[in-house]
Amino acid sequence: MSQKSVCVYCGSRNGTNPAYSQAANQFGQLLAKEGWRLVYGAGDVGLMGEVARAAQSTGGETFGVIPVHLLQREVGKTDLTRFIVTETMHERKKVMIMNADAVVVLPGGAGSLDELFEALTWRQLGLHDKPILVLNIDGYWDALRTLLQQVIDQDFADASLLDFITWVDSPNAAMSALRQVLD
Repeated sequence: MSQKSVCVYCGSRNGTNPAYSQAANQFGQLLAKEGWRLVYGAGDVGLMGEVARAAQSTGGETFGVIPVHLLQREVGKTDLTRFIVTETMHERKKVMIMNADAVVVLPGGAGSLDELFEALTWRQLGLHDKPILVLNIDGYWDALRTLLQQVIDQDFADASLLDFITWVDSPNAAMSALRQVLD
């Protein structure tokens, strides 16, 4: 049986709610304890750094991908199990999703939304069939869920769009959902 890999999209900032950092830390630890590899944006700042350091401190493997223009801004974390520098953001996203068995989205900003929507669009178009989980810590992503429902209600997407996302409220719930689809 080959090692499973989970791509995590999350903020390069911590956000205002300490629960976001706590969730990133816990999720990184849980991935490592499960023996699954973390695939993420290779930054050592914000929630990205939190999830990676937690996975590393628990003995987990880490696979980071960062574009050259963000090496300084996101403080490229070069002590990962595998560290890849890409030329573009698009290449970064492609390498990340192609090296993962599932996608989990923690709180984040425009970059996390971009990554989520690209993964969701690719899934909708049949370019991959990987599970996508949204980790909705303290309701952070509630407005996104409402927006996606509006897209469906206004007939810009089929209701099946929501079938491509599993919504979870805690790192433990995320792991439970991942075990169901990855084992």
